[in-house]
Amino acid sequence: MVIGITRSQRWVLALVCAVAVSTIYAIQPVLEAAGTSLGWPPESLGGLVAAGQIGYFAGLVLLVPLADMMNRRRLITVHLVLTATGAAVAAVAPNGAVAVIGLAVAGLFAVVVQVTVAYVAAHSTPEERGRNIGAVTSGVVLGILGVRIVAGVLGDTVGWRAVYAVLAALCLALALTVHRILPLDNRIRGPRYTQVLASMGRLARTDRLFLNRGLIAFFVFASFGTLWSGLALPLGAEPWNFGATQIGLFGLAGLAGALGAARAGRWADAGRAQAITGFALALLVGSWLLIARTESTLWLLLAGIVLLDFAVQAVHVSSQHLLTEAHQQRAGTVIGAYMAFYSLGSAVGALTTTWAYGTWGWAASCWVGAAYALSALALWGVDAAHSSRTLVDNCGAETDGYPQLSRTCQE
Repeated sequence: MVIGITRSQRWVLALVCAVAVSTIYAIQPVLEAAGTSLGWPPESLGGLVAAGQIGYFAGLVLLVPLADMMNRRRLITVHLVLTATGAAVAAVAPNGAVAVIGLAVAGLFAVVVQVTVAYVAAHSTPEERGRNIGAVTSGVVLGILGVRIVAGVLGDTVGWRAVYAVLAALCLALALTVHRILPLDNRIRGPRYTQVLASMGRLARTDRLFLNRGLIAFFVFASFGTLWSGLALPLGAEPWNFGATQIGLFGLAGLAGALGAARAGRWADAGRAQAITGFALALLVGSWLLIARTESTLWLLLAGIVLLDFAVQAVHVSSQHLLTEAHQQRAGTVIGAYMAFYSLGSAVGALTTTWAYGTWGWAASCWVGAAYALSALALWGVDAAHSSRTLVDNCGAETDGYPQLSRTCQE
């Protein structure tokens, strides 16, 4: 296997992540227009949002394990083509039922993101694994937040269908590019599919590192979902009364924070993944103190958004670095299972923020988001204490799954 990811390959793979994940979130800023076009009543529009998320969750469980069994370059190429197919179906859908099918197909194969991360982890040198994962996963946040801006502008000018037509074209272009520039991922045939699926369940039962990082991801992305699924509510109301395009521009603040966390991969390479996780989670908690202040000024809100997205991305990169380092031979399975926590947390955050806002207002949504962040920080604290005790009391005997702790013991 060729080891090493070039700069151009890293950029292309980051774009793969950005475009693929965009197919899941692009419907949110154009939801009302899509519903009107498809003839769906307002109370049914949640089905359009849920379709991509449900497809994505199914892909995490059923498709991502294939990354440990098949040629990953070929898998990335095929998944991009099928994601493009789903987006194209959504773009030309004559009714809501067909649109749901297209969005679900796009979401199902958007798990190409996790296959891409597994490819990067396998082809990176140990010294650059964290850096490369950080750069590529920055594309995920770029897609989640950037598509809000692009879709809002396209939806207001050309129409909501143009959003999915553009995404379909980008997926096809990236499929051709990946096929041309990435080296083959020739590996010894992996375990059977049923064995890989069974191993995902065993991870949660037996692997302390995986369970801890998965639960942290659940609460971190529940906090993330609380902000981005609920932010349009206070901004669209008095005293701001912003439209979809204006609200979408707030994604720029999130992009600034997330891209600023790209260095988290290098910090993880230097053995500071645990420390940067704790620091980032503390920032995540503090960010909600600023996000809650939307009554008279937006500057504090913008600062809070930058901090929140920096923290979320820093934790996400550090967790994936630790997990892929600990499970190099089955990175696809581990990342897929880990991202299932992410997906579930995002969905829970979206549900609870709208409920809290509708019942008590934006302040309640912020309390919910902060509670999720505090839960993640508490989990990190418990794990950090356990790691310290292991290092002092029984160094080396219980460090399986904690490669950086094992390395410290050896030194």
